[in-house]
Amino acid sequence: MSGCSHRFRPRGLCRGAALTLVFGCVLATGAATGSLPQDPDPLPELPARTVASSHAPVDRAEIEDAAARAEADGKSVKEAAGEVVSRSGDRWGAVYDEREYEEFEQALDGSYLGVGLSARRTEGGGVAVSRVQPGGPADRAGIREGDLLRTIDGRRMDRRPVPEVVALLRGDGTGAGEGTRVVLGLVRDGKPSTQILKRARLTPEAVTVSRLGTGPSAAYLLKVSAFTKGSGQDVRDAVREAPEDAGILLDLRANSGGLVTEAVTAASAFLDGGLVATYDVRGEEQALYADPGGDTERPVVVLVDGGTMSAAELLTGALQDRGRAVTVGSRTFGKGSVQMPSELADGAVAELTVGHYRTPAGRSVEGTGITPDLVAHDRAQQRAETVLSGLGGGS
Repeated sequence: MSGCSHRFRPRGLCRGAALTLVFGCVLATGAATGSLPQDPDPLPELPARTVASSHAPVDRAEIEDAAARAEADGKSVKEAAGEVVSRSGDRWGAVYDEREYEEFEQALDGSYLGVGLSARRTEGGGVAVSRVQPGGPADRAGIREGDLLRTIDGRRMDRRPVPEVVALLRGDGTGAGEGTRVVLGLVRDGKPSTQILKRARLTPEAVTVSRLGTGPSAAYLLKVSAFTKGSGQDVRDAVREAPEDAGILLDLRANSGGLVTEAVTAASAFLDGGLVATYDVRGEEQALYADPGGDTERPVVVLVDGGTMSAAELLTGALQDRGRAVTVGSRTFGKGSVQMPSELADGAVAELTVGHYRTPAGRSVEGTGITPDLVAHDRAQQRAETVLSGLGGGS
């Protein structure tokens, strides 16, 4: 980890300088299984106010002392510091060893260790495959969208939180690396099967663009799987290159965030400056603004679900509150907290919740999520396309 960035880089860590903020939990709390989680940036500034925290403040000095004692005694720094964070009740606070934190850095660069599939929660409480990365281990094994993921290494996935599914597929906390295997129990059309996959380092496309028809006025589908480096500019480029009369369907389903700066850049594709979000750090409020010059005319529909979280919720809330897009789908995850990383002994890193962000209208996302303008659990994309067509965005 070298160099210091003064932008809001959720996973950056700078020695001897103010630590940057963390809005996304890219690996530990992602909504994609085995792929980069599907990991939260001129109106007058809002008055500063303190947001009540749902957990007891974590004493950073206590964590550092526990880490230092563990290192001196030859014990696990991660475990010692983790116990302090756990006692605090900080829902999003966590401690990572040096290897895990390096994995975060690689993930934000667009590289990740996994099997190349994304997942969603079914209405019955199960887990289903929502996307398979072409060329990845899951794709080579013949796994398809819609397959039910029943077990991972013999553990049942029913009712299990999706972030926990992520950790199991990636092998978090087990020292899993490239080539380590994971056994998946799947069901397709009522028929069970077992697939043995080997984890690999993959580099997915964070933004994919396709047409929703063949006519000259066909709308564009922009699927953003994660806010990794460059993804925000990719969104802006795609919007600029689309015909003027083509609407945009922005698909943020199963996107659990990443770099806040990239989410703000993506918002700038649809806004002509103005407020994107406010956030507080220990009661001091600051704001994030879009760049001027975005497209404010073409119809936009944002598609979300329970796997839409963090930076993706920040973007959704901005476009919804600013009246720039109609949102369709199901309520988003509700991850609106701000973490600040601290380097500990032995290369470990602690991430502690220090505040929350809010949408331009002042809504808190943490624990509540964002309710779409049109709630649609079934055939959500079809209904989103209908809404977009009704707005004059093509078909």
